[in-house]
Amino acid sequence: MRRLRFLFVLVLLLAALGCQAIEPPTSNEGTIEPTPEKSYAGTTPAPEFGEKLIWLNTDRPLSLAQLRGKVVLLDFWTYGCINCIHVIPDLKKLEEQYAAELVVIGVHSAKFTNEKDTENIRQIILRYELEHPVINDRDFQVWQTFGAEAWPTFVLIDPAGNYVGHHSGEGIYDLFDQVIGGLVREFDAKGEIDRTPLTLKLEKEGLPQTVLAFPGKVLADGSNNRLFIADTNHNRIVVVDAATGEVQQVIGNGAAGFGDGAFGVARFFHPQGMALDAGKAVLYVADTENHAIRRVDLNTQQVETIAGTGEQTRMYPGESGPGTRIALNSPWDLQLISGELFIAMAGSHQLWVMNLEDALIGPYAGSGREALTDGPLTSAALNQPSGLATDGQRLYVADSEASAIRTVDLASGGSVGTIVGTGLFDFGDVDGVGDDVRLQHPLGVVYYEGKLYVADTYNSKLKVIEPEGRTATTLLGGEPGWRDGPSPLFYEPGGLAIANGKLYIADTNNHSIRIVDLTTLETRTLTLTGIERFMASAEEENFRGQVIEMEAMEVREGKGEIVLNVMVPEGYKINAFAPFNMEWTVDGNAIILATDANRSIIDPAFPLTLEATFKSGESTLTTDLLIYYCEAIKESVCLIQQARLIVPLQVTSSGNTTIELDYAIPLPDLDF
Repeated sequence: MRRLRFLFVLVLLLAALGCQAIEPPTSNEGTIEPTPEKSYAGTTPAPEFGEKLIWLNTDRPLSLAQLRGKVVLLDFWTYGCINCIHVIPDLKKLEEQYAAELVVIGVHSAKFTNEKDTENIRQIILRYELEHPVINDRDFQVWQTFGAEAWPTFVLIDPAGNYVGHHSGEGIYDLFDQVIGGLVREFDAKGEIDRTPLTLKLEKEGLPQTVLAFPGKVLADGSNNRLFIADTNHNRIVVVDAATGEVQQVIGNGAAGFGDGAFGVARFFHPQGMALDAGKAVLYVADTENHAIRRVDLNTQQVETIAGTGEQTRMYPGESGPGTRIALNSPWDLQLISGELFIAMAGSHQLWVMNLEDALIGPYAGSGREALTDGPLTSAALNQPSGLATDGQRLYVADSEASAIRTVDLASGGSVGTIVGTGLFDFGDVDGVGDDVRLQHPLGVVYYEGKLYVADTYNSKLKVIEPEGRTATTLLGGEPGWRDGPSPLFYEPGGLAIANGKLYIADTNNHSIRIVDLTTLETRTLTLTGIERFMASAEEENFRGQVIEMEAMEVREGKGEIVLNVMVPEGYKINAFAPFNMEWTVDGNAIILATDANRSIIDPAFPLTLEATFKSGESTLTTDLLIYYCEAIKESVCLIQQARLIVPLQVTSSGNTTIELDYAIPLPDLDF
């Protein structure tokens, strides 16, 4: 199809806006007060998306014809691009503000081969909690049709189906708020806004909660035999026994946010890399989407912010100063060396350093320009650095967007070099020597006994690189999957750690921690136990499980019983090490439950029977269930199911004296 070029109203508007902030609408109903302004409506009809496209977050393809009356915003993105990740909060803010008038459609036009796979895109939709339709534009069909030229690019279409314009880059909220608001006012005045809700079938629907959710990084403390796990999508750090998986501490209450305080109160937002000062019992955390560095005192169990303001900076190359006054840009990994905390600042394509004694922070290496350029620290260029390791003399960097492994001198007047990798668009899966080596978006690296172990993330492999000889060989892995043993499979591993002869892997898309014995190369999956001790009860948060309203039942007054039967899907079993929890409530006076109705049971045998007394009248019986269950044979995946059963009851002088409640856990939709 021919490329379509058009007048970009938005570019002109950018110049007019300058640095002036646009105040959001304040009406309780989400309407916007009209103001005199130019028309933003387009005059050139936008083309349809095309046929034979794969759509996600919807059970049907959409068309612009179907979306007449809506403002449509197309987001051209690719999921390894940090700039594309940065705009997600702005998109969500716009979707919330114009919930009835705006439809955002993500057009995923992949850079990396791995990013073309529909299942991989589905995983990233879940990881970044996207709730708008997404097209897998693997062949750049929609990209070419709409003339996109960079990631991210946004195309705006008015309610009549005409082009308004496009914009490329970050920081889109103020710009699009003004234009979308203008379009809504203009077309609303003509009665041409359609506020009918758009029904979607989201990828997250029906999925069970996993014990870990997209863990991004893992840190091993060999002397104390423990692991620190960045449970990224649960917005917390989990501390476990490295051998048994027994949970020792949970840092953060699990709700996304930015708040200091005690472990059960503090909030993170998609944390990633960590560094440990074992002598001081202090853990440092790269709180990536809060654009902050957090300090965790493991003795007092307190979290405090030591760098970052909670807002993303767009200043390049970045300013230096006191940590809590300097805005950061997606810190992704940390490395602690002699009182200095080195930071892989993925969002600004740099390495930063913080002196922990005087709390000053600033750029260390990288100009901020995204390129693979070696040379002096401040003039060299990096590409979304996402993993750090050290041998004490230099830093090793997983320079993910260039599919490269870089070196950075720690000595004064040092420089940046490259071990493997040749450019932003040179990637693949090739073992070998020097410039012949190809990786695909590596996110993790660890140094051990003169070698680098690399999480070759988009190849779902572990690689070993010898820095001096520049050789790279595959250690383990292959196609994406989940398999333990001598020939294991992984799914986009993101972080690595080594201690006591074991390699620990944050196997991100498998929601698990894997352990490789470096002597035998046997792999096993770490099963976490005891996590339930740190979970909030149903009363402490909004219930997020499956709610089932059962048909009304009739029961005879007098002594009786409640029989609960929980059935797991075929191929699964109840976790014998985690407690099954049930909590009962009664609305009304027709049911009196036994005093031990609320129970926590290890390895329960179903059905369970509870004594009850029924009195004439009506009541509603509710039970909240928390069920831990695992894959039956290998126990390689353990899941959590929360369910609420609601049963209206009528107690009469006739009928049964037993209430039978059957609950079947839905078959999990997992592709491991």
